Amino acid sequence: MTKRLFLDMLERAGWTFAEAFLAVYVVTDVSSVKTAAVAGAAAAVAVVKGFVASRVGEPGTAATLPAPKEG
Repeated sequence: MTKRLFLDMLERAGWTFAEAFLAVYVVTDVSSVKTAAVAGAAAAVAVVKGFVASRVGEPGTAATLPAPKEG
């Protein structure tokens, strides 16, 4: 795993955690521990998706889509 891929996956997992935490915390009346657990599960799925995407998408990134073709 390259440093770029690791940082890409870390960023995606962090943003997924923040989005899921805010969505569950704001929309529902769930305690913060349960909310953090849901957000953590979503972030874990984002990491798995990043590993899979690194094999099928743009090489060296966690992007699912292939790299854009030049001109």
